[in-house]
Amino acid sequence: MDRGLDREAIEEVYLATLGFSGWQLGNSSAIAAEEAGRPGVSTVRVENACASGGFALRLAVDAVSSGRRNLVLVVGLEKMTDVSNARRRYWLGVSGDTEWERLAGLTFAGVYGLMAARYESEYGPVREALSAVAVKNHAHGALNPNAHFQKLITREQANSGPMVAAPLGLYDCCPVSDGAAALLVARTDRARQWTDTPVYVVGSGAGSDHLAVQERENLTRLDASRQAADEAFRNAPFDRKRLDLLEVHDCFTIAELLALEDLRIAPRGSAGRLTLSGATRLGGRLPVNPDGGLKAKGHPIGATGVSQAYEVFLQLRGQAGARQVRGAQRALTHNVGGSGATAAVHVFSAG
Repeated sequence: MDRGLDREAIEEVYLATLGFSGWQLGNSSAIAAEEAGRPGVSTVRVENACASGGFALRLAVDAVSSGRRNLVLVVGLEKMTDVSNARRRYWLGVSGDTEWERLAGLTFAGVYGLMAARYESEYGPVREALSAVAVKNHAHGALNPNAHFQKLITREQANSGPMVAAPLGLYDCCPVSDGAAALLVARTDRARQWTDTPVYVVGSGAGSDHLAVQERENLTRLDASRQAADEAFRNAPFDRKRLDLLEVHDCFTIAELLALEDLRIAPRGSAGRLTLSGATRLGGRLPVNPDGGLKAKGHPIGATGVSQAYEVFLQLRGQAGARQVRGAQRALTHNVGGSGATAAVHVFSAG
C-alpha cells in the first residue's frame, strides 16, 4: 500500500534538463523546487546531455546513501517541439563535438550511422537486426499509454523506410518528444513509511569518454557505458545473468545493439543474433525496453533517464499492465549522453 507523503519531507530537488528550447531560464531548478511545494530547499539543475536524468538519479542516490538526506525528489523534463527544425538541430548538436562534428554538418543520426556502418564492416550485415529492434520497440510502445508512438510496424516497413544516415533509415531513429518524469529517492530504513512495496537501487555507476568520436579507441564500443555498468555491478548483490529486464538507451536502433554488448549482456558482435532470436522481446528470456524505449516511448532528453527508472519501478512492483514482465525482480537502466561521451547505469531490485 502507498500512503503518500507530506511535501515537507522532501529535503532536496534535482532537475535534469538540457533546457532544449532555449527557455532563457538559467536557474530552472529553483522553479522545480517551487512547483514541488518546497521553496527554500537545496535544488540543483543537472545537465549531462541525454544522460542528464541518469546522472540526476545518481546524485540523488549518493545524497541519500551518504546519510546527508532522507528523501530527495528527482525531476526530468524537456520541451522539444516548440522550436524550428534548424534550432532543434542546433540544440541536439551541442551535445556532441562542435569543432569536428557539428560545424562540419555531422548530425547525431550521422554519428550513429557511422557507428552502424563500422559495425557492419566488423561483424557483417546488420539490417535485419536493426529492423527487429524497431519492430520490437514499437510493439512494446503500443502497450504503453504514455508512449509517443503507440502503433505497430512491420519488418518490411522498417527495412524500407526513407534513408536518414546510411545504413539508418527513418524507423531506426527515435522521435523528437516532449515529456517529463519524477522519482522520490528515500533512505532504505525510511521508505516503508510511505509505501509497502519500495524498489531498491542496489548499484550505481557512471563513466565518460572522449566527446569527439574520432578520438575514441573504438567506434563500435561505448567505453563510458562499459565503465558505468562495471561500477554499478561491483556493489550489486547479484550479477548480470540474473537480470529480468533492461531499459537501455536506444536513441537509434544500432544503439540498442551496442548497449547489449557494452553492458556485457551479449558478446561482441552477437547482439544482432540475440535480438533476432526473440530473447529481447516481451515474453523472451531478457526483455529490453518493455516501455518502447526511446525509439517508441520517445526521447525528451532530460526526462529519459528518469523515465527509465520509473518504468523499472512499475515493473518491479508488478504494475506495468499489458507490458508487465512476468516475475520481474531485478532490472537495469542505461542512460547515454550524446554519442557516448557520458553514461549512467543503475541496478534495481524488488527486495
